[in-house]
Order: sequence, then C-alpha cells, then structure tokens
Amino acid sequence: MSERDASVSMNYEEILMAKAAWYYYHEDKTQQQVSQLLGLSRMKVIKLLEQAKQAGIIQFRFRHDSMSRLELEQRLMTGFLLKDCFIVPPPPSLETANDNVARAASMYIANRVEGEAFINIGYGDTASRVLNYLALANDRTLSCVSLTGGVSPYLPNARSSIFNSRLYLIPTPLLVSSTQVAAAMKAEKAIQDIQALIPLSSLSVIGIGAMNDDATVLTSGVLTNHDFLVLKRNGAVGDILSHFINESGEPVSSDLEARTISTDLDTLKGLENVIGVAAGVNKVQAIRAVLRGGYLDVLITDEDTALALAATITEH
Repeated sequence: MSERDASVSMNYEEILMAKAAWYYYHEDKTQQQVSQLLGLSRMKVIKLLEQAKQAGIIQFRFRHDSMSRLELEQRLMTGFLLKDCFIVPPPPSLETANDNVARAASMYIANRVEGEAFINIGYGDTASRVLNYLALANDRTLSCVSLTGGVSPYLPNARSSIFNSRLYLIPTPLLVSSTQVAAAMKAEKAIQDIQALIPLSSLSVIGIGAMNDDATVLTSGVLTNHDFLVLKRNGAVGDILSHFINESGEPVSSDLEARTISTDLDTLKGLENVIGVAAGVNKVQAIRAVLRGGYLDVLITDEDTALALAATITEH
C-alpha cells in the first residue's frame, strides 16, 4: 500500500470510528442501533468503539474536527433527506479530490457488503475509480452491473489476474445516432437481460456530472460543445447517468434523451442504497440538483464541497 493509500485508509477509518462513537455516546444509541445506522455488523461497531478509545477520539469529549464533520453530515442528511452522508477531509488539491472520494467510497462500500458483492455502477470518472479500488482491494468476488451503455476507459480489465470480478456491461454506446436505433437496441434480449439484473443489486454507485468544460461526457466525445451549450440554455445544471436535470432535479427536455442508453430516472429512484460519489465545489450546483430530485440515499463527498452544499440548505 502506498503512503497515499495508507493516508486515505486512515482518514476513512478515523471518520468511521467517530461516527460510531457519536451515535453511541452522544445520541445514546445501542450498539445494535449503531450497527443498523452504519450498515455494519455489531462486532464491527464494538471494534470501532474500542479503536476510537485507543486513537484518542473518545476522551469524554470529541475532537473538534471529527465533531464538525459529524455535525455537517447530520445537517446534510436532514436538509436533503439522506439515509447517510460520509465526508472525507478536504483534498490537498482539486486534482486529487475525485480520487480521494473514490477511495473512501470503496472502503465505505466494502464495509457494507457481505459475501459476493453485487453492485450497480454508473457512467463516469469517479464511479469507475470506485470500482477500480473495490476490485483491487477486495478479496471477494465482485459482480458489477452497468447502469448505462458506454464502456468507460477507467473500468478495470476483466481479464486481469488481480481483478476478481464479473462484469455485466450493456454492450452499446452511451449515445446512439437516432431514436430508432436506441429503441431497437433497448429491445434486444442481451440488453434486457442485463437490465433485469439491476434491481437485484444490493447497492448502486452513481457519479454526478456538472456543466463544466471538464465534464466526462464532453471530454470523452460523447457530447459536442454544441450539445452542451443547448443543454445549458435549456436549464441543465448537471447530469446523473447522463440524464440532464435542472436546478430542481427535473429532467431537461432534449432530443439527446431519447438517444441515450441509460437506466431511466424513475427506475433509479426505485432502487435501494443509491450512493452518489462526487467532489469539488465546482459540482455543488449539480450535486444539489441531484439531491433535490431525491435520487440518492447516500452522499460521499469532500469537506469543502459539503460545506458549500450546507450553505444552500436554507434555499432547499
């Protein structure tokens, strides 16, 4: 494990210790209630509480930084009706924000799946990084179902000896040439068979795209600059699973929508344990729109982004 990996792992474990201690000591929850709130086993909670004592997090008072993040998480959970929120310390630079959050998300997920992991994965840089870290760090079989067409270049090589997984990829582009082609592809049995697996997964990992020049759908060539400009003029502030939404989280009307091979938003809302993974204050408007739309159960982000989101809650 590299020095950077060790640092992220330490931050994650420390925050998890603080969350367990907060619920147990500050909110007077039982160990069983804490295990249910965090999605962990009771034995894991007991271990975390003991580690928190040894690490000095519990000293009959909370360290200020841990308590501040916990209070911020609670504020976002209450303000946006989330089941859980996980905030990692601010990254040393904007360039590492996505990677740090993806590492933390992989650890968060690994602590909440038992046996053979079976998850859905969305399109995009950050979500794909989460899958990579899960695949490399997990000694259990990982089964992954894609929620969209378009194979991301960040996805790991399924033939790799270090990648203990099964990939169920939708074998289509993300965006096709016409509505007729899209309809024909969606009617194919091979695609329908994969989509039938989506409701069976225990959780889903979703990235959130912003209307910035470095958006994955733009830099990857899926959309043109003209497409992007039209979407912005129509009120789009971001996308989830390549469905573009306005500031209220409602879909933006566009001819691109009918040509996109992606799990529809109504289906997404019906899934349990949808985890949104996104970082960077330049994504605040997009993340807020996704939260307002009610598409997520859990948000994993960095502290700077969380603070900016919390400042908007009075407008929610």
